[in-house]
Amino acid sequence: MSWITPKLTGLAAVLSLALAPPLPAQSAKIALDTPRDLENSGSYVWAHAFGEHLKTQGFEIEEFERGALGGEAEKMDQVSQGLLEVSLSDVKAAGQLDGTIMAMVLPFFFDDVAQLDRALIDNGMLARINEATTAKGVRVLDVALIGGGAGIFNTKHPVASMADLGDLRMRALDDVQIAIFKTWGSIGTVVSWDEVPNALQTGVADGYLNPPIVPLMFGHTSFIKHFTDANLVPSSRAVLASEDWYQSLSDEERAQVEAAVVAARTANRDWLGQQGAVIDKLKASGITITALSPEARAEFRAATEPLYGVLPLPEGALDAWKAAVAE
Repeated sequence: MSWITPKLTGLAAVLSLALAPPLPAQSAKIALDTPRDLENSGSYVWAHAFGEHLKTQGFEIEEFERGALGGEAEKMDQVSQGLLEVSLSDVKAAGQLDGTIMAMVLPFFFDDVAQLDRALIDNGMLARINEATTAKGVRVLDVALIGGGAGIFNTKHPVASMADLGDLRMRALDDVQIAIFKTWGSIGTVVSWDEVPNALQTGVADGYLNPPIVPLMFGHTSFIKHFTDANLVPSSRAVLASEDWYQSLSDEERAQVEAAVVAARTANRDWLGQQGAVIDKLKASGITITALSPEARAEFRAATEPLYGVLPLPEGALDAWKAAVAE
């Protein structure tokens, strides 16, 4: 009868495994920066594709509306402390941890999105950014494009050259943009995004720099009248993740997250390729479109380039970006 005990023991083990509660699924909270709009919001296209891919791998995903978890500073604190897994954030927010990423907001530095992607993904700049940010609890998973290259919107008249900016007061994000506007012969004034409609309607500001989709998304077409298609800079958001959360994942789960990033990037870039119709929508809303000539673009770039070396980039970062762009 000595055979009974091991068989019963094996059966008990099987029953124990069968009756044990399932291991909890990995979860991820995603803080959005726009409404859930797959037609008009490139960052939501990224977030949605990322979340849907992870759901197929058993992750539990919860999306939070813009502002539900606070502003940029609050989201950054939550990500760095491991309280929020993923956030679609201003590039400037990541730049506060390490300035290397700030090259992405240099006007006329990149020719197009493909050049930016090559520098980031193929030529190592995303890895370089993360060398610094992960030590502070934040991983930059990717960069989500939010529309075509940023251009010049204003309420007064067409802008075809730097000279046309002379009588315009432009809404600025920060002192860096004020310095840029000064080199272009214009004046900048810092205005929070929530105050922009009132500023444009009362003359506190006459225009702003943004991707073509922005007036359509935020209902500014009743007072914005002119757009210069200047392709100043790829309009983007930094996709930030908690490094504590990322490192808590198993190797398999991290591979699933990286695969979700690739799926999200692909969906985002495919969406961007379909945004040519946005210019037609701007025209239909009554906004005049001005194309920046190669000569005018060269003039803007020549005026801006001296600022590249004085903006808040760590030592060696600008040269690294130039090499990654040229490679």
